[in-house]
Amino acid sequence: MHFQRLRLSGFKSFVDPTEFRIEPGLTGIVGPNGCGKSNLLEALRWVMGANSAKAMRAGGMDDVIFAGSGKRPPRNHADVTLTIDNADRRAPAAYNDHPVLEVVRRIDKGAGSTYRINGKEVRARDVQLLFADASTGSNSPALVRQGQISELIAAKPQNRRLILEEAAGVSGLHSRRHEAELRLRAAEANLSRLDDVAQELEGGLNRLRREARQAERYKKLSAEIRALQGAVLHARWNEARLAAERLREEAAQAARAVEETARAAAGATAAAAKAEEALAPLRDAEAVAAAVLGKLAIDKDRIEREGEALAAEVARREAEIVRLDSDRARETQMVEDARAALARLAEDLEGLEAAVAEAPERIPELQAALTAAEAARAQADAEVERLAAELAAEEAR
Repeated sequence: MHFQRLRLSGFKSFVDPTEFRIEPGLTGIVGPNGCGKSNLLEALRWVMGANSAKAMRAGGMDDVIFAGSGKRPPRNHADVTLTIDNADRRAPAAYNDHPVLEVVRRIDKGAGSTYRINGKEVRARDVQLLFADASTGSNSPALVRQGQISELIAAKPQNRRLILEEAAGVSGLHSRRHEAELRLRAAEANLSRLDDVAQELEGGLNRLRREARQAERYKKLSAEIRALQGAVLHARWNEARLAAERLREEAAQAARAVEETARAAAGATAAAAKAEEALAPLRDAEAVAAAVLGKLAIDKDRIEREGEALAAEVARREAEIVRLDSDRARETQMVEDARAALARLAEDLEGLEAAVAEAPERIPELQAALTAAEAARAQADAEVERLAAELAAEEAR
């Protein structure tokens, strides 16, 4: 198998679709530092199934997608296509029907990678075995990266053995042997699991045998139980039949008793009708007495209500008499107080008159005092007359 073309789109610095043709003979790439020469080698390793982000000089596998620049927006996916000439039919049997193989690896941001060979989706392991059979691959020492020459010179014998095996074309056999060993281990684990399952099934079979014996015993016991139940039901049926015959006889006797009772009831009904005719005058008298009694009860209630009203009026009049007595005592006290005041005023008037007689020079002053005393006495007399009138009115009432 010979590599023919390497097509990149959105991979690292190759944002636009770029095709790198690998012609027969020696093909070289010349350019300054940072122009993307190492990106082509990493794209070749990536499409052959490299899973190490460190080998891609990235922190994560999504970093192989173009991250954008000052003038270009970032991409959400990247894909690399490797075209292989399979004219000598050295590819695995599943792909030997095609003279040209196209291996495509596509990565979407946050969704992982997918592989396709000639448009058919395959596993990453299938792609790795394809290149391993061709004595190459993503980890092939034939793909020399920066600083790898010094690593090969100082390599351990085991690593040198890998280089010789790849040069001899047996690295694919080692990969397939490793895969076959893994399958054998899985088969051994499955066989061990099958032994455990067989033991579990054997235990289940023994349990089912015990359950079958128990079921057989259950069937026998069920048959015996059904026979016993049949005998019991037959005995109960006999008892029920005898009870039914006895109940029929009792029903006949009850029917005869009912007939006799009906005849007696007819006689009692006739007697009741006669008694009803005799009770009619008594019921009329009872109705008249009930009417009279109702009227008397009404009169009694009316008289009781009037008696209660009169008792309330008497109590009110007695309270009014008590109040009038207290008012009369108060008015009498007021009259006595007025008479005492009049006596005091008369004494004062006599004193004033004596003072007037004794002191002619104080006549104007004493005259004024006398006038004031006369006015006070007249006012007191009027008040006494008013109180006397009120007292006479209260006594009259």
